[in-house]
Amino acid sequence: MAQCLQSVQEFIQDSFVPMVAVLCSEDAERQTRKNHLGFSELVRPFCRLTSEVHMRDPNNQIHFIKNLKINVNNIVTQSPQPGAIRKLLSDVVSASQPAEGLTTNVITAGDYDLNISDRSVKASVPWYSNWKDTLMQLNTSKFHSATTPWFEAYRESFFQSMPASDHEFLNHYLACMLVVSSTEAEPMEQFLKLSNEQHRIQHSNEYSYPKWFIPNTLKYYVLLHDISEGEEQRADLVYEEMKQRYGTQGCYLLKINSRTSARGSDEQIPDPWSQYLHKSTLQNQDFYEDDPSAVICNKNSENNFITMDGLDHPLKEDGLPNSFKDSPHQLERPSDPGGHFDSTDYVTSTELVQDGKKQHMLPAHGVCLTLNDHDRIRQFIQEFTFRGLLPHIEKTIRQLNDQLGSRKGLSRSLFSATKKWFSGSKVPEKSINELKNTAGLLYPPEAPELQIRKMADLCFLVQHFDLAYSCYHTAKKDFLNDQAMLYAAGALEMAAVSAFLQPGLPRPYPAHYMDTAIQTYRDICKKHALRCYCQAMQVYKGKGWCLAEDHINFTIGRQSFTLRQLDNAVSAFRHILINDSKQPATQQGAFFREYLYVYKNVNHLSSEGPLPQLPLPYIKTSATRVFFGHDRRPAEGEKQAATHVSLDQEYDRESSQQWKDLEEQVVAVVNKGTLPANFQPTQYCLNSQTDNSRFPLSVVQEPITVEVTFKNPLKVPLLLTDLSLLWKFHPKDFTAGKNGAAKEPISNEKDAHLKAMFGTEVIGTEVMPEFIMTNEETKVGPTGYIWPMVCYLYYLKTGKVLSNGMSVRGRQDLEIQGPRLNNTKEEKTSVQYGADHRLDPIITPSMPLLEVYFINFPTGLLCGEIRKTYVEFMNVSKCPLTGLKVVSKHPEFFTFGSSTAALTPLTPTASENCSAYKTVVTESTSACSALTSSVSPVDFGVDSENPPGVIDIPLPDSVLLPGGSIQLPMWLRGPDEEGVHEINFLFYYESNEKHSQMRHRVLRHTAVICTSRSLNVRATVCRSNALEDEGKGGNMLVFVDIENINTNEAGVREFHIVQVSSSSKHWKLQKCINPSEDKDSKLSSRERGKLCFKSTRCINTEATSLSSEKYTFADIVLGNEQIISATTPCADFFFRSLSASESKKVLTQPSTSQAKAPSDGSVRLVQKCSEVDLNIIVLWKAYVVEDNKQLILEGQLHVALQTIGREACSFFQKQESQEMVLLKFFRPEHPPLPTKPSTEQLSHLIKSSLHYPESINHPFQQKSLCFVPVMLILANCSQTEVDVIIDLRHKTTSPEALEIHGSFAWLGQTQYKLQLKGQEVHKLHLKACFVHTGVYNLGTPRVFAKLADQVTLFETSLQNSMPALIIINSI
Repeated sequence: MAQCLQSVQEFIQDSFVPMVAVLCSEDAERQTRKNHLGFSELVRPFCRLTSEVHMRDPNNQIHFIKNLKINVNNIVTQSPQPGAIRKLLSDVVSASQPAEGLTTNVITAGDYDLNISDRSVKASVPWYSNWKDTLMQLNTSKFHSATTPWFEAYRESFFQSMPASDHEFLNHYLACMLVVSSTEAEPMEQFLKLSNEQHRIQHSNEYSYPKWFIPNTLKYYVLLHDISEGEEQRADLVYEEMKQRYGTQGCYLLKINSRTSARGSDEQIPDPWSQYLHKSTLQNQDFYEDDPSAVICNKNSENNFITMDGLDHPLKEDGLPNSFKDSPHQLERPSDPGGHFDSTDYVTSTELVQDGKKQHMLPAHGVCLTLNDHDRIRQFIQEFTFRGLLPHIEKTIRQLNDQLGSRKGLSRSLFSATKKWFSGSKVPEKSINELKNTAGLLYPPEAPELQIRKMADLCFLVQHFDLAYSCYHTAKKDFLNDQAMLYAAGALEMAAVSAFLQPGLPRPYPAHYMDTAIQTYRDICKKHALRCYCQAMQVYKGKGWCLAEDHINFTIGRQSFTLRQLDNAVSAFRHILINDSKQPATQQGAFFREYLYVYKNVNHLSSEGPLPQLPLPYIKTSATRVFFGHDRRPAEGEKQAATHVSLDQEYDRESSQQWKDLEEQVVAVVNKGTLPANFQPTQYCLNSQTDNSRFPLSVVQEPITVEVTFKNPLKVPLLLTDLSLLWKFHPKDFTAGKNGAAKEPISNEKDAHLKAMFGTEVIGTEVMPEFIMTNEETKVGPTGYIWPMVCYLYYLKTGKVLSNGMSVRGRQDLEIQGPRLNNTKEEKTSVQYGADHRLDPIITPSMPLLEVYFINFPTGLLCGEIRKTYVEFMNVSKCPLTGLKVVSKHPEFFTFGSSTAALTPLTPTASENCSAYKTVVTESTSACSALTSSVSPVDFGVDSENPPGVIDIPLPDSVLLPGGSIQLPMWLRGPDEEGVHEINFLFYYESNEKHSQMRHRVLRHTAVICTSRSLNVRATVCRSNALEDEGKGGNMLVFVDIENINTNEAGVREFHIVQVSSSSKHWKLQKCINPSEDKDSKLSSRERGKLCFKSTRCINTEATSLSSEKYTFADIVLGNEQIISATTPCADFFFRSLSASESKKVLTQPSTSQAKAPSDGSVRLVQKCSEVDLNIIVLWKAYVVEDNKQLILEGQLHVALQTIGREACSFFQKQESQEMVLLKFFRPEHPPLPTKPSTEQLSHLIKSSLHYPESINHPFQQKSLCFVPVMLILANCSQTEVDVIIDLRHKTTSPEALEIHGSFAWLGQTQYKLQLKGQEVHKLHLKACFVHTGVYNLGTPRVFAKLADQVTLFETSLQNSMPALIIINSI
């Protein structure tokens, strides 16, 4: 990028400085040539004053001037040749190039980077041809670079190459230096000749170039004395004569060339001229003599044509090419043709290299000058400025000011007459539009308006910006009154610059002046204005100046259209419409109509090409959604269609992950526990939140719906018609594999080509006839259906946009950017985006298509309620359907029956109230007795190897033919927890034919069930004290507490407990031992009941007759019918609930770091004595009143008893959230020790009971001692040998116990040591002795037990059991 060393103020002041011409005699020029310099080149490095100067303004106030610089040039009577300009600018740029590898396409101006591309400067002022040549030379040269370090040098040379114009005087010559050598024979005569020559050049009509500021040009006489060869005394005499004739302030003696010999190698004299030489070539008159590329007329040529700079331009004898007769720096005339530069040649890179080498071969400059000579030249410039130039400028300003002062006193009529008198040759044109052009109005040199402009320019050159602003402002009014728009634009422009440069900013910057000037230039110089507006657009772009951007784009569009640059015009108007416009509706409508008008012209010129891009409406590409598949068929009557997926559903990330997990679960089951490597989750609706990194799959002859979100940013309504999708189709044969021949892609842009190849349309595209968008509306519109074979969707064609009867046809591209990548280190440190393939589906061969309908599916259930419904499966495709499965996270909610037909009941017709269960009418003899049967969980789809959530759906012959349908029963059970439940069903199915792309399909359904409270069942189990069944494995008592917690929410009046069943591998209910005679237990709201059952261990032969994995179901009927619990649906829901509860236990168990310490074998044996695996199933009926009709509901609740003495509940209790505590981390220093059995567990190791008479009548008066036989029965509850110690010496010492129970003594052996085998029962005969009557507690023996192979004894809790009371009476 260009590094601009000057500020804006410094750049402007150095660009507009007083101009001084030079005329030298031959001898004077010869003396300066000793230093390889001309006179103007000799003094140029010293033309900036090093001290502050001052002058007086018209008000006699001192005005100070800082850093004044003058510009000294040789007089050139011809405008610079275009070829020379190109050569100069090319050399300037080439000499300022950095290292190779960068591109010169950007210019830095202040804080802005201006792009100098061919598009942005294509329309420019007439000298653009030269500029373009230079840029093209750079593009084709090896000096092409990425920055613009050449910009400042190029800019300065470009301004210096601009010729003087007639409507401003800033670069007109104010003075002329006449330089004569002191060695002339007659120096004074030579001064006279040069003075006459200057007068002839300025005042004769022979020369139109250069331009002079005022008729009375300052002439400054310089006597040049060469010290090395001239006589200093003679030079002094001539100088004295000059002072007498021209005055001391009008002449000067300059002595140079103090060095006579060549410069030594050890001398270091600075060379200040090298940086100025490449800038002075164009201004020097000898440019055409010494430079090898100068124009030289070949008089011997037959046609008097020459070549210039290696460019084949025919030149006439005057040295001007035919194509550049006019100055290349003049402003554009209305008749000038514009925009065609094809005939312009370019300088090759080889020529630039050669020119660069020539510059390095030039000799040293100032070889005859010493540092004293440098000081003399610097002093000469200061004397010329102090004594000659500034007094002349001050005098001229006073004269012009006096003229203006006298002019202000005249009346308007007299002043108007004076203007007509002095401007007699001023002939305005008739057309006002032409008056605004450059040729519309020309002022004579003595016109008062020009005198004001001259005074303004003089004040500007000497930095009197306040007075300059006033003069420019006055001149502007006169020019505007005369409709001299070019003059007015120049005055406005300089007025704005003067205000900008005023120190302290006494007045605000008149931006409107600059705007008016730019507008005028725009109207007159359309190409130049267009280029400036393109550069201004880069400055304003992205800065928040939206209204300014709209104005600039509108002007660029208008100017481009006028210059027939239609593509640029469309682009500019497009930017107005696509930006967030703040314009009112009327202005937006005007912009829109302009765009439509230009757009139609462009479209008319290229009607056969592709449709152009439309800027409206906006398309939110990221919001584009793509839906694959048919719309679901509407349900009829009592049928409810599966919800599946539709565009009406909002995307939920959590729900999507749940569906993905379900699909992975069922696919893993189908593939024997592993997911295939190419598994791709099914996605029916793709959006910005889905994973679009893979190509989606769609099935042939199934629709694809694309939903596009439009936004109308304007306050003008839009009507879109004939909307359709453009697609591109790539045929491919999947059966051929990778070796299949590739086919040419086709598209629907040419319908005739489509039909010629396939006979019928490969893809049917829906056309939306009309789509209306109101003001600033965001609207979602599905754009149609596609019936593809293999297709890629690319574009969206938005038909026609209409506004006030104007319409155009075009297209808009759907280009969706993928997600930002942020996985690898490289992606995190850079900005990379992944692929988004939602519009690139792969179309697979035909697949089956399943429709599912639910018949009489309930929306509300009681907790545990069983309801029978039906599901209809329909294959609506042309392919057979097989492998139908369903997977759900809640398998305990539903069942399709067991795999064994005998266990699945048919539709009941004879049973009571058409129960959903399989029922049998009971006999009176079976009341309160258990009816048993054994089944395996595998028969009901519960397998330890496969997840319980994947269920096979039984189909006839496992196939559903095309067009076929089947209705299957499905049983539902209300969840145990009240509330609203969402149950997700995922139906999985396959095709008979295996495809590489799509191997299966899925159908989704979400059921919403609201459950109400029903019953709460709590149960406990304890060991029975009765030992009559100990030899058969023991018995237990089961207490079932049932509470009606329903509050008539669903119109339930009462619940009837009709049956209690058990299911276990080891235990079963035997009978109900309730004393109540009413078998059918009824519970109204908030009533509770308690049932007691006796359970026994299953007989070994019964438990292992078929399989050790079978469960024994025992039914205790409390009503009139037996519900066979070992069949569908009772057994299904039991096994599924059991599996679900085990899964919940796994989830709620503590992590491994908090797990219990491992137990040794002995402890485990003790623990097993208190464990029990018994599941209670409570079946109930509820009577409901609905619509004045009584309905009977039925259901079942499950209670899993795991530990003796620990209560279990019918539903999984939620753990209350604990208060937030600090998280503590610790690491145990030693491995955990084995856990000891608890006291409760030890009490179940040995079961003991005392058998004795309840009361004894003894004659104590006859016999003082009463002996009572007591039998102590000991039962080993474990499966291994146990050592038992019985201690009868223990006596109760508690005063309370003695007060209640009397004291007695055990006679005989008081301590026993026994060894009991597993499950062994031993009877020990004891004898108790009593001495008087009373109530006694016989439960005093202490029983200690230990495993046979262990050392530690465990005391059983015999004394903690119920007291063994005996009554001793006296007779």
